Amino acid sequence: MEIPVSKNGTKGKQLGVSQPISLRGPTDFDIAKTRELEKYLVDVGLYESVEEAVSREQVLGRLDQIVKIWVKSVSRAKGLNEQQVQEANAKIFTFGSYRLGVHSSGADINTLCVGPRHVTREDDFFGELHRILLEMPEVTELQPIPDAHVPVMRFRINGVSIDLLYARLLLWVIPEDLDISQDSILQNADEKTVRSLNGLRDTDQILHLVPNVESFRKTLRCMKFWAKQRGIYSNIVGFLGGINWALLVARVCQLYPNALPSMLVSLFFKVYTHWRWPNPVLLCGIEEGPFDLQVWDPRRNHMDRLHLMPIITPSYPCMNSSYSVSSSTLCIITEEFQRGNEICEDMEANNTGWDTLFEPYPFFKAHKNYLQIEIAAAAADDLMKWKGWVQSRRRQLTLKIERDTYNMLQCHPHPGEFSDKSKPFHCYYFMGLQRKKGVPTNEGQQFDIRMTVEEFNQSVGLYTHWKLGMEMNVSHVKRKNIPCFVFPDSVRPVKASVHTEKDKTSDEGTSERIEYQKKSKREVDNVENLSMNLMSGLSLND
Repeated sequence: MEIPVSKNGTKGKQLGVSQPISLRGPTDFDIAKTRELEKYLVDVGLYESVEEAVSREQVLGRLDQIVKIWVKSVSRAKGLNEQQVQEANAKIFTFGSYRLGVHSSGADINTLCVGPRHVTREDDFFGELHRILLEMPEVTELQPIPDAHVPVMRFRINGVSIDLLYARLLLWVIPEDLDISQDSILQNADEKTVRSLNGLRDTDQILHLVPNVESFRKTLRCMKFWAKQRGIYSNIVGFLGGINWALLVARVCQLYPNALPSMLVSLFFKVYTHWRWPNPVLLCGIEEGPFDLQVWDPRRNHMDRLHLMPIITPSYPCMNSSYSVSSSTLCIITEEFQRGNEICEDMEANNTGWDTLFEPYPFFKAHKNYLQIEIAAAAADDLMKWKGWVQSRRRQLTLKIERDTYNMLQCHPHPGEFSDKSKPFHCYYFMGLQRKKGVPTNEGQQFDIRMTVEEFNQSVGLYTHWKLGMEMNVSHVKRKNIPCFVFPDSVRPVKASVHTEKDKTSDEGTSERIEYQKKSKREVDNVENLSMNLMSGLSLND
């Protein structure tokens, strides 16, 4: 397999908001490790088949047909003349992992429907289009979420999962060659339209701002898989989502423009292990732009100063894509960066392989205490809507616990959901609880979060579409009492001797690691200085 090597690493060329840290190209060792990594990613099934790729393209074509028919129907119902009806148009764009070219088999396709000024989000998109989709036999699992930060409709067409956003432009006709990259597209757009458009605009900007798109894609595919294996891929519960990982990887690509994917993975962990949060990660400078839209700026906006792990989007208006990260989830993410860095150092000394890096996080062994959130409904459709609402509120429970325990109790939300086959229309979420590291343990001291949980119950109970049968119960569960259905094949693992993941790492090669650390000390200092000095006047440590 031929390994692509970037040829554009010219001295003095600035990529991003700073000069590259290193223009070093790959060694024979790096080329071999990249081949190993690529084979590993193929072997674990991250690439879709040709048949699946064709099916996705067919579904996207069908979706484009549906929204075009829908817009003409809405236009006719609103009294437009026949010529205007024929000219009425909507257009489907993809964004996120699919547009970046890093989606895996079975992954959702993030899509954006751009419609004209007379087609509204509330009445027409979540009303008429929802009704049309509801009546189509090939559409299943239809779930509208109009109250989300970025309103979305989720569904499947012929088994392909779709997340569909809507952007209403102040144009009477949407042209087929519409250019979304121009800032003028945002003129007089409502806030939700701006957020919806910027998913696509940011995706295209990222591809424009990385020095080697192929190396970026392979590295991002790797890091997304790693994050999912380690249980930290979920924006909704306070970890990092697809756009966050793309921005983090893109910045490392800018700093090391001639590095191959295996090098970039190792450098990713080195850079972010030593990054001094809350200093921001930026791919380009923050511009004010032509319209009165708020951009991320902690000098002016008090709320921006509260962000713990700012990762800033590149398109105007630049926003913090990781605003949902909390004190607890930041600790977990940074611990995972540290673990990844140590394993990559071991790989440099040939003491371990890729399997170790991608080892799944043992969530149900990691804590002694858990919160179990059990939700139930009377029917499958009700459960889908109900769990969507509860899932959107889970991050608030983490924040409330942090607030009420003065950040002494750390919350570790599991990003997934679980089901008990013996209980239809039930769903479970789990959250690990542990005392924050460094907080002294006083004999007999316990955290009483009953009032916190009750406040969470009340906030969830405000669901405006509540139906009879929708219930939620939050309970404390000890590790030994975790239900069997959370484990593979519903079989509880045999209890083994207590040890940490770090204990399993061989001490062999310690001297090689020390030597490696000495060699990389200069680059570590560069990273720390970079993270402190990226934005004069914007450092949050002042």
